[in-house]
Amino acid sequence: MDLDLAICEDEPTKPTNKSSTTVKVAYDRWEQSNRVSLMLVKSHVSASIRNSIPSCDKVKDYMKAIEEQFVSSDKTLASTLMNKLSGMKHNSSRNVCEHIMKMRDIVARLKSLEIEISSSFLVHLILNSLPGDLLLKKSNK
Repeated sequence: MDLDLAICEDEPTKPTNKSSTTVKVAYDRWEQSNRVSLMLVKSHVSASIRNSIPSCDKVKDYMKAIEEQFVSSDKTLASTLMNKLSGMKHNSSRNVCEHIMKMRDIVARLKSLEIEISSSFLVHLILNSLPGDLLLKKSNK
């Protein structure tokens, strides 16, 4: 069926009335591959993001638009995680270990988005997130 033909190869020039049968057949194969591939990709895109992807006539362009959508989504997620990490404060609803593990989890998620947080900066964030009286109690023991 040559499903991936439109993904692997650029669109051939449109045949004219004077074009050979071989050129016409090759274009028809590419065009059918593009239609079927585009339909297949669109049917597997989550409905929640489908409307945010611009409409495209070619499967390669549609896949590039999906990629661009995820790049902007990754930036938004990274910004949200950084704000959450820098604004975290320990409260008495959980113990200190759980609080630190939650912060480390956010750092791991940032790392998967290719944002490195150094260990020393993480320690700084953790210490700043703990209430002063908790630090004083630990240092007096």
